[in-house]
Amino acid sequence: MDKKLIFICGFMGCGKTTHGKKLAKELGYFFIDLDDYISNKFNKTITDIFKEMGEEKFREIESTSLKECIHDNVKAIIATGGGTPCFLNNLQLMKLSGKLIYLKMDAKALFNRLFHAKGDRPLVKDKEGEEMLLYIENLLKHREAFYNQADLIFDGISVDIKELADKAKTLMA
Repeated sequence: MDKKLIFICGFMGCGKTTHGKKLAKELGYFFIDLDDYISNKFNKTITDIFKEMGEEKFREIESTSLKECIHDNVKAIIATGGGTPCFLNNLQLMKLSGKLIYLKMDAKALFNRLFHAKGDRPLVKDKEGEEMLLYIENLLKHREAFYNQADLIFDGISVDIKELADKAKTLMA
């Protein structure tokens, strides 16, 4: 069975879900948001899972859920959580199972997107202004070592879905 999985990674707020859904529609693929998959599985929000179980347990759940999504699907776009590629060999698993697209944005652009929607983001929900921007800059610096191993790095600020779809088709050929 020839798997055709595309994983979309990037920092929280970069548009993985929004553009992942559009890309899936454009390519005729099934779409999976890993965070939604986990939320549905546990009947809790990601924020609640983080709060109740802690980040370490969440990362284990996330890795197990990623494996389930890979095992259960042949032709899908999987939007990962922002930290998914950075823990428990998930990056290697994704690269072995399909192609990885990184929606790249700088810290300031991410801050502007996240500032008013931070309540849904457990890692930034309690941070304000400059503290939040500094946190994003530091975490992004760490995570980019993982994100930059993607098969395709695409500007997350002004995504042209047709261009992204064309590049994804080339990746999958």
